[in-house]
Amino acid sequence: MIRLFTALSVPDDVAETLKRRQTGLPGAKWRGEDHLHITLAFYGEIDERRADDLAAELERAATGGAFEIELQGVGAFGDAHRSHTIWAGVVPSKRLNVLAGRCRSAAERARIEIERREYRPHLTLAYLKPQTDPARVGAWITGHNLLHSPPIRIDRFGLYSSVLTSDGSQYQLEREYLL
Repeated sequence: MIRLFTALSVPDDVAETLKRRQTGLPGAKWRGEDHLHITLAFYGEIDERRADDLAAELERAATGGAFEIELQGVGAFGDAHRSHTIWAGVVPSKRLNVLAGRCRSAAERARIEIERREYRPHLTLAYLKPQTDPARVGAWITGHNLLHSPPIRIDRFGLYSSVLTSDGSQYQLEREYLL
């Protein structure tokens, strides 16, 4: 079994800018530069045969040519009582949504069942420990909410494997698809 997802990588200059913002919030487990990406679709644990089928089907998703996205703002996922994730937002993009939809369709054609939920593109900056002070989370968001990246050219996406370890997930680029 292999745990897979498709994602857009972030250019080094954008990752470096984001890395400089990853401070000042006790209880945050900041994501390393090699973990900064925008997920297109998460496939979960699948067998090797279906993984090969998925890789082949993703070739069909790699159409439409290059496009641009921008990061804008920051926020948190969680409920009214506790946030668990800090993220950078992605400016709404029809081309990005279409690409994500094609990655989901590739899973359907490969007979892989994936979770049905609305696509909310974001870039995870940190996971929060349960005891993280909500007031500090709010202050961090307020202090960084003017984040706005320059346009980021998207001309490829990747199929990544993920191995869960005691130190967190370890990602490996398995295949790259040019748009």
